Amino acid sequence: MDDFTRKFDAAQDKDEQIHFILTSVYEALKEKGYDPINQIVGYILSEDPTYITNHNGARTLICKVDRDELLQVLVKNYLEI
Repeated sequence: MDDFTRKFDAAQDKDEQIHFILTSVYEALKEKGYDPINQIVGYILSEDPTYITNHNGARTLICKVDRDELLQVLVKNYLEI
């Protein structure tokens, strides 16, 4: 048994989960011939899931992420904070 305390970072796990989801959605849109950036921006601005294809479960994935959390992660990573 380990004699040390493990550190749990929920924020880091959430960021990694959002990164995985966004990357998966991007790839699904690209595979279907859409412009992924335009489609994702359309979704973020409108919160209309029809901007995201159902291919590979992308629409289901993106709906698991709160839009505000998605924007926070995007801004944080863009600014490299």
